[in-house]
Amino acid sequence: MAGSNWLSRLLGWDRHPRRHHHDFHADWIRDDRRRLLPQYRNENIESAIPAPEVTKIALKLRHLIELAVPCELDEEDVTKAHSKIITTKVIKAAKEAGGSHYGSCVVFCLIVCKRWFKHQALVELWDADLHRVRAVACEVIAKQIIETEDDLNYLMHSVLLRRYSIVVDDEPTPPANVIEKAVDLHAVKVIGSSGYQKCISYLWKGWLVQDENDPAVFVDYKDRDNTSFVAHMDPDRIRAPMYQNATQVLISFVYIGLYTAVINSVNPSGVLDGAEVLLYIFTLGFISEEITKFWKAGYHILGFWNAFNGTLYTFIAVSLVLRIVGLTHHEGDATREFYNKLSYNFLAFSAPMIWSRLLLYLDSFRFFGAMLVVLKVMMKESIIFFALLAVLVIGFLQAFIGLDFADDWVADDITFILQAMANAVMQSPDFDGFDQFSPPFGIILYYCFTFIVMVVLLNILIALYNSAYEDIYDNANDEYLALFAQKTMQFVRAPDENVYIPPFNLLEMVVISLFWWMEKSKFERMSDIIMGIIYSPVLVVAAWYETRSAADIRSNRARGEEDDDTVEEWEQMLDHVDFEADGWNKLCMSAKTDLEHDPTISEVQKLRSEVEELKKMLVDISKAVSGKDQAVNLIDVEGPSEAAGKKKKGKKNKKNKKAAGEGKSAGTSSSSDEE
Repeated sequence: MAGSNWLSRLLGWDRHPRRHHHDFHADWIRDDRRRLLPQYRNENIESAIPAPEVTKIALKLRHLIELAVPCELDEEDVTKAHSKIITTKVIKAAKEAGGSHYGSCVVFCLIVCKRWFKHQALVELWDADLHRVRAVACEVIAKQIIETEDDLNYLMHSVLLRRYSIVVDDEPTPPANVIEKAVDLHAVKVIGSSGYQKCISYLWKGWLVQDENDPAVFVDYKDRDNTSFVAHMDPDRIRAPMYQNATQVLISFVYIGLYTAVINSVNPSGVLDGAEVLLYIFTLGFISEEITKFWKAGYHILGFWNAFNGTLYTFIAVSLVLRIVGLTHHEGDATREFYNKLSYNFLAFSAPMIWSRLLLYLDSFRFFGAMLVVLKVMMKESIIFFALLAVLVIGFLQAFIGLDFADDWVADDITFILQAMANAVMQSPDFDGFDQFSPPFGIILYYCFTFIVMVVLLNILIALYNSAYEDIYDNANDEYLALFAQKTMQFVRAPDENVYIPPFNLLEMVVISLFWWMEKSKFERMSDIIMGIIYSPVLVVAAWYETRSAADIRSNRARGEEDDDTVEEWEQMLDHVDFEADGWNKLCMSAKTDLEHDPTISEVQKLRSEVEELKKMLVDISKAVSGKDQAVNLIDVEGPSEAAGKKKKGKKNKKNKKAAGEGKSAGTSSSSDEE
């Protein structure tokens, strides 16, 4: 069945963009659709609210957004502050979609609606812009709900971190929370909200951890306000993302140091020294980690960095194999020397990748993170260029090989052809060899190939890079926050999962293989002791840092502030001023601009109310001076249809009276006409 679907899509018979759209398959170049939280062993996580109820709420919200955004609009009309599309009434209606019992899943349902609209934009291309704007509206409403929630504990534990499911194909989907879902769908507006970032900050610091009894629930770290140094010397604290990241950065620097020592001290005899042994042990640990990820999550876990690291580790592994092959020969043998040189060549060839790998662990810093986001999008855009280039190269290569074979019935210039084509791609074409290459066809084909590559394709690539850079630059902050959120969630561990960062995962394998028979409680105790030993330098620094943080937390709580609050310069003397007492706040309130209402509309409404008051005053004055009839004559407060009817009636009465021969005075007739 899968093969027939693939064939149908290839032949163009099935144009549906993604039939099983509820399954998130990660792109090779983008790894933002994987399930970020690792699975709990033997987990049986259920949705906090029944999946059918969550689905009904999502359908309610979808209907609301379809009515709120009925036609194609500019995205700015939806996202701007005080939007006339996403009004306070719309946000209030969205909050009420969950009722009094299921309100905590509204934000989750809005993100589900975003996914539905994004999928519908792919299915219904004629309304793609409309559905994209509706998807953006889902994010805007979700962001407003998050930022207007005052109860921080409810926001974090029930709205953002509680897991929910919907019904797809009559089965509930795997439970997920808003933090995961927003990262999976790259909902940068939701990720950029203040409440979401505060939750990410708490997860990054390890102030929120998964409950040991219920992995679907996150609980507060109970000792974060404990000023005791010993209390924070807990091996479980290494699970905090910030400490895992710090450990990985340190190990990466050690790895680079070992590589530098190896590559700068070539051993002519080919015997492995201590630095080389450690380098290959580290590499083996990294390879084991990649294999473990692939074994647990399948090919869906594969991303750009997995391919990058896989290539690097392959080069180093080949270097080790060549070194071992060389050691099988006698010392001083030419074959042994050949394999040793080849081994060091592979190591030297890996140097750029060794240093580039460090960027993987430095993306928590804003400078490197923003740069990696730009590079990631640019590389994604490069796929179009390389796809066109591959087709073009294959076509021209076949033509050149055909000309070479037709020239002397032997295809003996393939190396020259490949090198010349590579030079053309690198903007250094070589025309000298093609003037005698099946003239005039060879030189003409090479000119055409050079023109298409250097003028057409490379300019397309530059345009794609420029477009990608502008898109990221305009939204650089939210893109970095999305990258940081993804990194944080990848570090969050299941409560029963031991943290053995490579190359210490090799030690974990040894421990498991030797003590698999041990009771779980004793094994966990032994694992804690081992982690306490190997991570002792990091734990000492972490305990010192958390002891200082605990003092700040207690100070903040004493002032009635949040745990992560910091006193800025402008807040240091706020206690010495009282804007209410000196009237400054009243003056500022009168001077501020009202952004809720349009100034033109406000002035028109004000003028209308003044006109109504003026008409009422004139009516009252007329009644007081001339009585009711004269007041009506002074200002006609009746509608035009009634006035016209009275005029017709007056004329008819006048005509009847004249026909009857009743003489009336001129003043009486005039009065009758006016009536």
